[in-house]
Parts: sequence; structure tokens; C-alpha cells
Amino acid sequence: MTPAKISQRESSALINSLIAGVVPRIGLRHIAVGRQNEIKAFLHNLATIEGGGATFRLVSGQYGSGKSFLLQVIRNNAMDRGFVVADADLSPERRLTGAKDQGLATYRELMQHLAITTRPEGGALEAILQKWINGLQTLAAKENNLSAGDPEIINAVSGKILEIKSELAEMSYGFAFATVIDSYWRGMKTEDESLKQSSLRWLRGEYATKTEAKQNLSVDRIIDDQNWYEFLKVFALFIIKAGYKGLLVFLDEGVNLYKISHKQSRDSNYEKILAIFNDTMQGKAQYIGVFLSGTPQFIYDEKRGLFNYDALRLRLSDNRFGTQGFVDYTSPVTKLDQLTREEIYLLMERLCEVHSAHYTYSCSLGTQELMAFLETVLSRLGADELLTPREITRDFLGLLNILHQNPEASFNALINEQGYAVKSAEQDPEQVTDESDAQFAKFDL
Repeated sequence: MTPAKISQRESSALINSLIAGVVPRIGLRHIAVGRQNEIKAFLHNLATIEGGGATFRLVSGQYGSGKSFLLQVIRNNAMDRGFVVADADLSPERRLTGAKDQGLATYRELMQHLAITTRPEGGALEAILQKWINGLQTLAAKENNLSAGDPEIINAVSGKILEIKSELAEMSYGFAFATVIDSYWRGMKTEDESLKQSSLRWLRGEYATKTEAKQNLSVDRIIDDQNWYEFLKVFALFIIKAGYKGLLVFLDEGVNLYKISHKQSRDSNYEKILAIFNDTMQGKAQYIGVFLSGTPQFIYDEKRGLFNYDALRLRLSDNRFGTQGFVDYTSPVTKLDQLTREEIYLLMERLCEVHSAHYTYSCSLGTQELMAFLETVLSRLGADELLTPREITRDFLGLLNILHQNPEASFNALINEQGYAVKSAEQDPEQVTDESDAQFAKFDL
């Protein structure tokens, strides 16, 4: 089998991440199989956002089925297409709203992971600001026959920012946002590092009081637990002016909303989902997409999932004509089914290519061995229900490691004599009963 053309950085990230059971941030194109219809639907969403629209989508699948992987594929694809992306994992400390500023914590995480093509790992906020300001500076200099070193350029650029203030004034917090951008520009041009850092702190949601923000930046608004999504909408319009296609927000681990034991707190988060859904789907928002992943229980459980909230159940219900194998991929909920045998086989082929390329050897496993591994896995009782890409990927890479590190090892011996079997699926963290609510109570208010 010919090794894939892949860099050491990518192959290392893929192997280390997949063996650890987490999703790699780079190199996903080398192992992506299946999901063509789902990806096509997401790409249509990107076109909608680029055209000035907005979208909201839920990704549903069993634990380990590839939800996070799919979101990362879309994230990387979007960056290549010129979008700004931000992602965060929800947790007991990071929700959509909460009495201990859990919503604000999510916003801060998103801004920390703000990414563009040249900053794929995150931390792109200042790079985006500088690109936009450089564009304004070039335009202002051209219109006013100034050079970059002329003192008048500061007021000329501020005049451009004032025009943007007028454009954003119709949006909530738009004027405050533009004022902070102007402060960043002045700090950059006058080498006032304190003013620059104050502006960045404000944009990252790090001001605790309006008083402090007013003293430092002359604005009487701050980003808080209740309004952070409104600021994301303003930011989405801003990045369009900086030359990007739009803003995509990826929120993973929806289980942590499902696990909130206090109903009122849980419903408050579901209300936030409803507000975002309505805002994006009714055309109120522009140039922004929000993608949230969770297991079927998180969405369809009528006792504590999203379907417990009537307004969301009505909006997220399946297309009643989606029967007999037909799937509506434009639905707000994207369901991830199991990979087919053919897709699993192709995945193993690609894993062989990545592994052999990384360790510089020729993988000796051919069709017969791959089929034997696949049949051994699928013949296990219940494997057709429990097998997930995460499990088979981790175990297959483990097998490749043993074979590579021990040349005397026999594939047949490992499969047959040692009685290889796929490990049981990890306990689904969303299998929460009323009796187990107490163990999560410490995270709630």
C-alpha cells in the first residue's frame, strides 16, 4: 500500500489524537470517509452565510459517532474558504447562560479560539483587527492623498470608523463595538499599548464592570452573560468589512446542557438555543452560522432534552416524509448514522497509509487482512449497534502499533489467538436518570 503524501506534523497529530480518542485539528482530509451528503448540506449553509444569511444546525449522533470530527472537517473547510471560525466545548463551567457567568465563559473561549487560515489554532482576534485597520488606512490614505506616516492619517482612519459606527448603530451594542475598535486603532497608531490592551480586553469579554470600561475606553457597555451572542452578531458584520466571508461558531458537547440537574437552569439554556435558532432562521442575523452537537438523548428526550421544551420540539421535529430511507439534509438536525462496511474498510485503508507514512515503512496489510479485521469486529454480538468510528479507529491504530513495533508479531495470531474484540462502547454520559441528578448538582446553582 503506497504511503499517503502527508506531512509529519499532520500524521503525528492524527495518530496521537485518534489513539487518545480525541479529534485532531489538522490533517482530517487524509482520513475523512463517508458523510458526503452531510458535508454537502453544510457547504450549502456556508454559501447561505457568505450571501448575507445566517444558519443554525444541530448535529446528532451517538457518543463517538463522529460529531466532533464532522464539525472539525467543516471548520477547516470554512477557513480555507475565507471564513472566520470559533469553537468551544460546553462544560459545567461553559454553558449558554448561567448565574456564574457560564455564558460569558463560553464567549471568552470562542474568542480565544477565533481562527483564520493563517492562525488555524486560534488567537486570531488581533490579526483580524490589524487586517481591517490596514485596509482602512490604505483606503483613507488614497482618498486623502496621505502617506502612512502623516499625522493626519489617524483622523482620516477614525473618520472611516465613524462611518462604520453609523452603519452599526442600528444593531444592539454596535456603537460601543465601533468605539472600542476606534480606541484600538488610536492605541496602535500612537503606540499606546495600554489603550490597545484595554480594547482587546473589552472585545474578549474580560471587563467585569461598566465603570472600568468607561474609564478606560469611554464606553458604557460591556460583554456579559446575557448579551454575548448579540456581540457575536456585531462581530460577524465587522469581519465582513475586514474581507472575510462570515463567522462560524461551533459548540460541541451539548451533553453538558442535558446534564444540568436544575430544570430552571436547564430551561434557561434551552431558551438561549431557541433565541439563537429564531434569530438565525428568521433572517434577523447576517453572516453568521451556529453549529451545536449532541447525542440523540440531548435532542429528543422529552423529559429533559430539547424536546422537553415545546417551542424547540416544534422547530426541530423530523420531516414526517423522511421515511423508507429518505433523508432531508436541509433539516435543522443532522443525524449521523453508522458508517457502512465499505466506509469502515476505506477508513482502515487510509489509517494504514497515514501510519506507514508517519513511521516510514510499507504497510503489509492487504485486502484479506483488512476484511478479516472488519469481519472480526462486526461479528461480535451487538457490534452493529455499539461500533463507532472512535472505537474502530483507536483499536486499529493500536493493532498497527503492535505490528510495527514487533516485526515477529503475526496478524493472524493477534486477531485469532488473542481473541481480539472491540471494547464496549464508553458509557454514554447522557444516560442520566433522576436518581443520578445529584452527582451533577454541584455544578448547578
